[in-house]
Amino acid sequence: MKKNIILEIVVDSLVSALAAQDGGAYRLEVCVNLAEGGLFPSAGLISEIRERVTIPIHVMIRPRPGNFVYSDTEYALMKDQILIARESGTDGVVFGMLDKKGDVDKRTKELVEVSSPLSVTFHRAFDEARNPMEALEAIIASGAHRLLTSGQKGTAWEGRELIRELGNKSGKRIGIIAGAGIDRENAMELVKLTGVREIHLARAVRNSGGIVEAEQVRKILNCLNPDL
Repeated sequence: MKKNIILEIVVDSLVSALAAQDGGAYRLEVCVNLAEGGLFPSAGLISEIRERVTIPIHVMIRPRPGNFVYSDTEYALMKDQILIARESGTDGVVFGMLDKKGDVDKRTKELVEVSSPLSVTFHRAFDEARNPMEALEAIIASGAHRLLTSGQKGTAWEGRELIRELGNKSGKRIGIIAGAGIDRENAMELVKLTGVREIHLARAVRNSGGIVEAEQVRKILNCLNPDL
């Protein structure tokens, strides 16, 4: 049986969450401050979305904008955010940490353990890692379930060769999600070239007001899974 391509949609409001679900999204990434790459949302927003949608929701764990090198105080806050997200009914969390050398922060493993039994995605902090293959192995060793990446480029299309290499190297040890700059024009070709089975979308499914539109989600889903 053919496995369908999974769409994960970034949402920052209940309206967008409901639209993404209506359009056929498989999973939501909930965050706020999208212009700054996404930050931890309020417990109220997480709970509100959880009450109204039936698909999985994953919450961004990020204490501030900027780089992904975190102090002990910021790390402690991230652990608190994970607990809040879990208590609010989330299915998973999304985070990423690097050390000052550009390697995956060794505390990532502890953060994955704190997150249990939630699903964990290591986000595009990976795209700033010094050595992508070493970072991949460190993320797998941490116990994370997925890696979101643009292939260390500005867009996933530009980084498609590395995304393909990551998928080949990782095998079935971790899921690879392609994200950044994906739209109806390149989504299917990107899947064919890289072999990824999960796509992460943000801007491509939003209207001029920044709200997710169900029809835009549906169009990309139909493009990726024409037999649905």
